[in-house]
Amino acid sequence: MKVVFLGVNDVGHRLYDWLCQREGVDVVAMVTEPEQLELIRSKTPEFIVSVGFDHLVPPEILEIPSRGALNLHPAYLPYNRGKSPNVWPLVEGTTAGVTLHHMDEEFDTGGIIARREVETEFSDTGKDLHERLENVQFDLFTETWPEIESGDVDLTPQNETVGSYHSTADFVELCELDPDETVSVKPFLDRLRALTFPPFNNAYLDIDGERYYVDVEIKKAAEEPDEKTDALLTSY
Repeated sequence: MKVVFLGVNDVGHRLYDWLCQREGVDVVAMVTEPEQLELIRSKTPEFIVSVGFDHLVPPEILEIPSRGALNLHPAYLPYNRGKSPNVWPLVEGTTAGVTLHHMDEEFDTGGIIARREVETEFSDTGKDLHERLENVQFDLFTETWPEIESGDVDLTPQNETVGSYHSTADFVELCELDPDETVSVKPFLDRLRALTFPPFNNAYLDIDGERYYVDVEIKKAAEEPDEKTDALLTSY
């Protein structure tokens, strides 16, 4: 079975290696830039597999593979289509998860092959959720692939009446903090923890001509009393 792989991110490289080692699969090309998509015509693959490819694939390319084009998206579709799907569940309270789906002419709207929810906690940062989503993506794909090979899969159309989509511009807007804004504590902390992704500087605010970057760390309290806190309280 010939496969052309589209991808650039960490879990994409893991799954590329996994497919290359799988008996009966011949990964004939790895495409990382949109300018390379035309080479797919000469490869005549059964499948296109996309993991972390950030560009819209035109319909004339999607028609080439004889058995379809698949995308693995780190969101519980139809929620959080588009960019930064590790951020929005923490900000908006939508379900976090991963989805393997067929590709169509729009971002993340094709029929669903398989999807899986991923739990979140209030202490999670955007980086925490990103890493958890990557691991679940790998598991979902490798567990579902044998069914794809055998053709034993059903497509579930996405519900067009629900869901959400976010662009790069939405993320950029989220990063800019207004120092004069009045906020509620919980939603503001949700925003900050969603944007916390060291070593990257995401959330920022400008004060007196200087820019400051903001991360947040939230620790879940232990069941036993914190001895350090108790000592501090009893010392006054």
